[in-house]
Amino acid sequence: MSARAGVGLKAEHYRPILESTPDVGFFEVHAENYMGAGGPPHRYLTMIRERYPLSLHGVGLSIGADQALDVKHLQRLDRLIRRYEPMAFSEHLAWSTHGSVFLNDLLALPYTAETLARVSEHIDHVQEALSRQMLLENPSTYVAFEESTYSELDFIGEIVRRTGCGLLLDVNNVYVACTNQQWDPVRYISEFPLAHVREIHLAGHAPDLDQAGRPLLIDSHDRAVADVVWALYGLAIDKLGPTATLIEWDTKVPPWSQLKAEADHAQVVLSAATRSSLQEPERRHATAG
Repeated sequence: MSARAGVGLKAEHYRPILESTPDVGFFEVHAENYMGAGGPPHRYLTMIRERYPLSLHGVGLSIGADQALDVKHLQRLDRLIRRYEPMAFSEHLAWSTHGSVFLNDLLALPYTAETLARVSEHIDHVQEALSRQMLLENPSTYVAFEESTYSELDFIGEIVRRTGCGLLLDVNNVYVACTNQQWDPVRYISEFPLAHVREIHLAGHAPDLDQAGRPLLIDSHDRAVADVVWALYGLAIDKLGPTATLIEWDTKVPPWSQLKAEADHAQVVLSAATRSSLQEPERRHATAG
């Protein structure tokens, strides 16, 4: 099966999706929104899962926290995965817990040997508990830590080497982080451990300025994908080949037709890459002949 474009599933769109059965590749949900035992969310998700592949995206494991993972949270996640049998499960390179307090944010980490060991141990724990590979998403960052001894790319690459996890390449996060940190986004994508990418995310960001008047981008997920992010996505697909791609739009959620149009845009890129990959053996054969 060729790679398809999917959409983040929102409650506002349950009925339009079930009534029209749109041509999209898959839907993705935040796992924490479906950890209850039943009710309307599960009823709708079950009907959608009967018609489409599903991906689960976690926002609450706090992979980078300086404390043990929440075993009860992992157990709820395991039950959810067994119930819906998603094609993928992903989480963030971030932390969001301190003691018993859950912070409603995905916070950055210093890239040190200590952090590397802790994150790798937590990913090993997750993959063992769930009996499946986890995908780790590159972060959108706003600050850098003086104590960091790894670059972000080296840090992510070493995590993959130690744990065998897969990667989720969030192209919007690349552009946000590179703008905020004054990195080169083209180089970032070119040097990313692309061989381990299993899924791509695209989303919108909000422009702002920092105290010095320099561009500051917020990973807001509240608008359409920016043209510059579409361009970086094209670069990523050129290097990766066709890869399952998700449109994220989490706040100020638009009508279903607008969200579907974003997925259609991604599908055009994927379909072109698929045709190119299929034609390449023919060109090689013709050249050899």
